[in-house]
Order: sequence, then C-alpha cells, then structure tokens
Amino acid sequence: MVVPISSARDYFLDLQARIVAALEQADGTPFEADHWQREEGGGGLSRLLEGGPLFERAGVLFSHVQGKALPPSASAHRPDLAGRSWEAMGVSMVLHPRNPYVPTTHMNVRLFVAKAPAHGGADDVFWFGGGLDLTPYYPFEEDARHFHQACHDALAPFGQDKYPAYKKWCDDYFYLKHRNETRGIGGIFFDDVNDGGFEQSFAMTKSVGDSFLGAYLPIVEKRQSTPYGDQQRDFQAYRRGRYVEFNLVFDRGTLFGLQSGGRTESILLSMPPMAAWRYNWTPAANTPEAELAAFLKPRQWL
Repeated sequence: MVVPISSARDYFLDLQARIVAALEQADGTPFEADHWQREEGGGGLSRLLEGGPLFERAGVLFSHVQGKALPPSASAHRPDLAGRSWEAMGVSMVLHPRNPYVPTTHMNVRLFVAKAPAHGGADDVFWFGGGLDLTPYYPFEEDARHFHQACHDALAPFGQDKYPAYKKWCDDYFYLKHRNETRGIGGIFFDDVNDGGFEQSFAMTKSVGDSFLGAYLPIVEKRQSTPYGDQQRDFQAYRRGRYVEFNLVFDRGTLFGLQSGGRTESILLSMPPMAAWRYNWTPAANTPEAELAAFLKPRQWL
C-alpha cells in the first residue's frame, strides 16, 4: 500500500487555517506566518501570536517533513522499521492565555509513514496519533466535564471503547513521575493507530482535530473576563513551570523533533512565555490555589 499523503496534507493545512481564523477572532490580533524549510527534506508553516490581550503566547504549527532513517524515538517501539526512510506531517498547537482563569491547552493530530524499501515488495507502514488536553490553573468542574464531553463525542462514532481507552492513555502519558501529578485534567491521547485501515484511522483523526474549537472556545468565553491580580499571575507562572518540565523531560513529540534535526524555534514554541520555580513550595491550605491538587489525579468526568 502507498499511503495517500496529499489528502492528509490538505486536511492538516485546512485545519490549521480554521483554528487560526477562530483564534484571531477571539483575540483580535492577527497571527504571524513563518514559512520554513528543513534541510533534509520538507518544511512547514508556523502560525504564532505573542503578546495578545487574550493569548500571551499561541502557536499553531503545520509541518510536513521527510528523513532518510527513523530516529530512535520513532523506532523504539517498532524495531523492525529501523533504518526506513520516513515522512511525517500534522498540526500541533499550544495556547497560553494571559488570564490565569483560562486554561492552557494543547492539541495535536499527526500522520507518520515509514516508507517501504525500494526493493523487497514491502508496503509503506503508517500510523496516526493525536489528542487534546486541558491544563487549568484555577479549575472548574463544569469546564472539565465540557471538555471531556467534547472528547467523548469526537470518538463515539468509532466505538464506545475509544474514549475510555484514549482518556486513560492521556492520563498515563501526561503524568509527571517526579511530581506525582498529571499535567492537567487530561483529555484524550492516541498513537500508533492504523487498525481498520487508512480511511477509518484518518476519519477518526479528523474528528478529533475538528472537535478542538468546540471543546475549548466555550471555556475561553466563560473565563476570559474573570478579574485577576498579581497573586493569580504568580501562581500561573509557578504552574507553567510544570508544563516546561513535562515538555522537556517526557514529551515524545519534543524529543522526536530534536532528535530528527527539527526546527528548534517551532519545537519550543509550546513553551510558555514566562514560568517560575520555587523551592519546596506548596499553596496554603484552603486557598483557591490549593484546590488545583485535587484535579491533578485521574478521575471520571462523565
């Protein structure tokens, strides 16, 4: 089988454009466009906003890159594919709002293809991955339920087993072992999906990508006018430090990008504009900041 790369590329570019248009309308600030090329093959389009009234930093990235040999992070679970040339594309985004009552969010949908050797009669091997997750600083149960309902509904047409499985995968993946806490309230995460064939796997991935705006923007609209002060911004910066820790220590996408000679500026666009660390600090009991800890353990939201 030769994977139909062009149809996936068209979808990912359209998804990026739709999300950027909606975020520009919400923030009132146009996104910059940064076209880039990768020396080994391929390139991408980074759309970014910094210093907006709503989003302190927002990046919505499209990339379509090729390489001559799978990097270790991609072949670790598939040693039989080691040495194959490869092609990867997708949309990845992280939004860091200014108001601490508006959660940070991340979404990614991607396609990876390990190309068949020129001789030998083997097929291309493809897999899809993706998901979306929410990282609040001052959490609200109704927001978590809304977000998870959107995740559930995106996967429901593809089997009732998908949401529970991909929710657990998200809880397990976005977990900071050294902190004994999840990165946020989760969402869904999947990788290495190709069962059911290309069209079925692609349809599910598109459903996840298309669900993002409905999952996130209603929360933004509800929380963006909540008053805040220096105390809330300080706590937001402290919690953003955990976001940095996860991305640099555990995140497979970050590791893949750096190991494969990816574009550093695009890979690290997921980082918050400012973060802070404190030595052995925990919020005082019975404060709004202390309430977050109860949300950083997996639970059933629906």
